[in-house]
Amino acid sequence: MQDLINDIAAAMANAEERGKVADYIPELGHVDPQQFAISLATVDGNVYSAGCGTTPFSIQSISKVFTLTIALGQVGDSLWSKVGREPSGDPFNSIVQLEHESGKPRNPFINAGAIAVVDAIMMGHEPKETLGEILSFVRYIANDDSIYFDHAVAASEMAHRDRNASLAHFMKAFGRLRHDVDKVLGTYFHQCAIAMSCEQLAHAGLFLASDGINKPSGIRVVAPQRARRINSLMMMCGHYDASGEFAFRVGLPGKSGVGGGILAIAPGHGSIAVWSPGLDAYGNSLLGTQALEMFVQRTGWSVFGH
Repeated sequence: MQDLINDIAAAMANAEERGKVADYIPELGHVDPQQFAISLATVDGNVYSAGCGTTPFSIQSISKVFTLTIALGQVGDSLWSKVGREPSGDPFNSIVQLEHESGKPRNPFINAGAIAVVDAIMMGHEPKETLGEILSFVRYIANDDSIYFDHAVAASEMAHRDRNASLAHFMKAFGRLRHDVDKVLGTYFHQCAIAMSCEQLAHAGLFLASDGINKPSGIRVVAPQRARRINSLMMMCGHYDASGEFAFRVGLPGKSGVGGGILAIAPGHGSIAVWSPGLDAYGNSLLGTQALEMFVQRTGWSVFGH
């Protein structure tokens, strides 16, 4: 398996077309697009890495998987009265659908949906308390207390928040948000600014690969049915309006972030994290997607069969 991981990293190192970094968040625009990392954490406790596997990066929207898990633990299925479970078919920061659907976001992985999830888990608390809970949960499932918020990235997002603020105010106008918009946004931007390495991210996703249990640590994070449902949402909605393309090419539940990371889950096998900062036209890591496609072709780990 290490040979395969090395082969993929070598192929990606030689790629000429590397995509475009997310420079609309200025702090992310400074990231070197030549970097690449891939890490695999298996359900039996092995870890394989190549490239910059221990380099922290901003996980951005991958964090939405973790806040969704927290929200389902806190409020259960009542969450679905606030956010839907359908693919959007629109860009991740689109406002069009919100207007047609009375301010209810289509799914938890577009920006509006993730903002609604944050509102649900705040439970009347201040942002600092909620962020402490989010970071504690991510550290717990990754079994690593060195994971942190990149405050420079959060500040950069806050300074360029107009589109996300529009989404939040629009939802507030429809009575969809309970908390103050600025507090919800501050929490959301810090959540997206969690910095993790591919190795840490692969560890954090392991519970989704084995029916809700992080097997190496023996920790049950969620019930089996909930793990399967989170995976199904990742498969349908995890790559914004390119989710169908990712399912077609890779065939695994996955969640991307505009920091260039992708977390992919191979149920029964393991959790794979890739990172390459350059994005395609849909906001997904260009080389990260290619690497996962290559990985599945070689392993046969697609959920759709060998």
